Amino acid sequence: MSTRERPLSAWLPITKKEVEERGWGELDVILITGDAYIDHPAFGAAVIGRIIQSEGFRVAIIPQPNWQDDLRDFKKLGAPKLFFAVTSGNMDSMVNHYTARMRRRSNDAYSPGGSNTLRPDYALTVYTQILKKLYPEVPILAGGIEASLRRVTHYDYWKDELMPNILESSGADLLVYGMGEKPLREILQLLKKGVPFHQLTMVKQTAYQRPVDDGIPKNKKWKDLELNAHEVCLVDKKAFASNFKHVEQESNSVQAKRIIQNTYDKNLIINPPFETMTEKEIDFAFDLPYTRLPHPKYNKKGPIPAYDMIKFSINTHRGCFGGCSFCTISAHQGKFIASRSEESILKEVEKVTEMPDFKGYLSDIAGPSANMYKMKGKVQSICDKCSTPSCIHPVVCDNLDTSHKPMTDLYRKIDANPKIKKAFVGSGIRYDLLTKSYNKKGDQKDMTEYMEQLQTRHVSGRLKVAPEHTSDDTLKVMRKPKFEHFHSFKKMYDKIDEKFNLNQKLIPYFISSHPACKEEDMANLAAETKDMGFQLEQVQDFTPTPMTVATVIYYSGYHPYRLEEYYVPKTKKDKENQHRFFFWYKPENKQWIRDRLHGTKQAGLINTLLSKATPSKKRYKGKADKFIKKHGNPNNQGMEKYMKPKKGGKGKGGNNGCG
Repeated sequence: MSTRERPLSAWLPITKKEVEERGWGELDVILITGDAYIDHPAFGAAVIGRIIQSEGFRVAIIPQPNWQDDLRDFKKLGAPKLFFAVTSGNMDSMVNHYTARMRRRSNDAYSPGGSNTLRPDYALTVYTQILKKLYPEVPILAGGIEASLRRVTHYDYWKDELMPNILESSGADLLVYGMGEKPLREILQLLKKGVPFHQLTMVKQTAYQRPVDDGIPKNKKWKDLELNAHEVCLVDKKAFASNFKHVEQESNSVQAKRIIQNTYDKNLIINPPFETMTEKEIDFAFDLPYTRLPHPKYNKKGPIPAYDMIKFSINTHRGCFGGCSFCTISAHQGKFIASRSEESILKEVEKVTEMPDFKGYLSDIAGPSANMYKMKGKVQSICDKCSTPSCIHPVVCDNLDTSHKPMTDLYRKIDANPKIKKAFVGSGIRYDLLTKSYNKKGDQKDMTEYMEQLQTRHVSGRLKVAPEHTSDDTLKVMRKPKFEHFHSFKKMYDKIDEKFNLNQKLIPYFISSHPACKEEDMANLAAETKDMGFQLEQVQDFTPTPMTVATVIYYSGYHPYRLEEYYVPKTKKDKENQHRFFFWYKPENKQWIRDRLHGTKQAGLINTLLSKATPSKKRYKGKADKFIKKHGNPNNQGMEKYMKPKKGGKGKGGNNGCG
């Protein structure tokens, strides 16, 4: 059913008229969001709105209010009976607005027409401060990723300074961190029982501030852990770094402590997180009555890029146990995987097939890491005692069930739907879980069966993986496996590609300027990936975002777990030089590479990177010649099929332990 065929009442109301048409004189909750309102389970505001609705409350949404005029958008629905809920949207507003080099992005994927002017910088803080001035007596509940990742003292890359927790900056009364369904339900149920908002101090997965003189509320079930005070962090970078270890560990613990941090004249109190959502709980959240469509107000305002990208996709699970140092997923969604049931997923697939513009192709069946569906600890009591941030680094945990069979079976059941022509996996996969050299206790038959199903039925010509780097030292800080395991994975990928005559590209992702990464590491990366037949395209400069190990190192110079000092590329020139090595194949970089490497220990890489003859010609039994003769291009495009290394062949990517 199209937008025009559905009654307006199918969406949550966003205007005074829509509220009145429902016969509501007063709203219980008003939700402010920095995103356009898309009534789809991939968009946080829609999920939160539907959860509030499911508890029997009257809720309306004000999407992307204008903060620069007379504030009529903030006033149009009046004051809610219970509270305002505020989120900046699906992304941190600063990541949404700026590149790693501080350039303003030209578009906003979560706005109609891709407009980049519809939300402010630091959106949650701006919205909350406005509401506090207009309605000082109404409580404000902050949530979403911007609130979640800024819940303690944090480094802000865009201001280049240490910031206090976002409750202090914004003036919000209560903060929900992580995925909000469970804490929000408890908050709503307590309010329903008549508990005043200011007494909501014992809800798990929430944070709030109290004057120091008021003390800390007592809870016999929770142990307390006190962080270095915000004012101490301002003058002692090592103290700031040491805080993060505790924040990360408690965020990923089943039996977590309550965290307390003194901030000026207040105490920040962060209650322990809820247990990971059960299958029944996550199914409930995804099975709410979403229209799966943008609100009709956007019909003439241009497409919303983020919606166009996911409208035919299916989210199978949440969470990620990879614990990568630069990634915020586990800090927000948690390290334990919450998987939907097959029934819920297949029901959503059927809904997608009924959309009027569906042509038979699902764009993505995945979660944050596509191949973690249904993976969890074999013995839960072992997981209950664990506070390690990653289940697969430095080794794959013996207690982790890494079977891919539930995913393989799910893919086949989706394929069996006669309305589905192709169901793609567009998200990146964790290749280390599919590599026997790294996942030593994994079942090779299971891995091969999954990869054959994936490569033959679910890859749209390109499969994304993220080795991120080639340097052992950098990968260790990233919490990623050694690059030699990517070689092993590529060998398996190429074998299956050739077996089924698929001719599909493997697209690796890499990061430059990450803490511990030096310029010589980038030169080695360029040489080794060229030697493997890649001309890199999916690359990025490291962006320090709040609540990651890498950002703590970037700001403080110290690793939060070992408190050892690390080299960090910080200057604009350092970052540009590192990034430039990705593009050795561009004519404008050739002389620069000669000048940069001449007279150094890596001078031998000049010929490797700039030679017209592909280095692989010496290693691949003349198969590169076959490619060149047929295609007339020695540089990588499609060469994987022809480039099978001799047994025991060594790469020329520098001394980083990869062969």
